[in-house]
Amino acid sequence: MGFQIEPNSYEKTIPSDLQGAWAHLRSEVAEAFDFTNSARMLFPIDEAMSWESVRNLKQMKFDLLLVENICAQSEVLVAV
Repeated sequence: MGFQIEPNSYEKTIPSDLQGAWAHLRSEVAEAFDFTNSARMLFPIDEAMSWESVRNLKQMKFDLLLVENICAQSEVLVAV
């Protein structure tokens, strides 16, 4: 029985792109932290960018809706 060789490059996947998009949103919220409900927004974003959540697209729909609703309550401009 031989040993498996560790890959020297990793294929970029759609979930990793999605995780990167959530990370970008998080950095933007953290940068402009002084708006209403910004602290409430960080937790669902952190949850949504976890690997388990990113791979579950059914859950991702609800996470995105939650963040969008918090933005609406905060009167934050949401570009879709």
